[in-house]
Amino acid sequence: MNRRFALTLLAGSALAACGAPPPPTLGPDGRPLPKLYRISGADARRIPFRALDAVNALRQGAGVPALVLDDRLTAAAETHSRDMSLQNRPWHFGSDGSSPIDRARRAGFDGVFLGEAISETFESELETIAAWMQEPGPRAVILDRQARRMGFGFYQEDNGKIWWTLNVGT
Repeated sequence: MNRRFALTLLAGSALAACGAPPPPTLGPDGRPLPKLYRISGADARRIPFRALDAVNALRQGAGVPALVLDDRLTAAAETHSRDMSLQNRPWHFGSDGSSPIDRARRAGFDGVFLGEAISETFESELETIAAWMQEPGPRAVILDRQARRMGFGFYQEDNGKIWWTLNVGT
């Protein structure tokens, strides 16, 4: 009896070590589920630069000057991304009623604030920028001929949802 118990315990331990089955790849409607884009600590430091490179490639194709990453616009973008998550809605006003211009000033931005693009998604920064380019408002922000500086921030919730904010100014 002890031997059978030991074998059962060993088999159960072996099965438990295999882990949970992989998550389903199709949703209840039969359509593919989105792949979760999980941002690591190392990626978090590179994302603003990847976004800047993508935006500058788009700007070059449109014949407008390249942008440089601005720490103050990035700080304002990061703050707003987190705040949108707390409000659980993508919109341009902060929970305190602040506008994008207010947030840029609070972060010490000394140029002219030109625009903001925001998103709530499970997609990567590059997929998000591509989606923004399909919308007239965000596209105009990204390709604004007057812009010289850009800020880019995000906040990822535990469930994988990402809140993105892109700011541009002179």
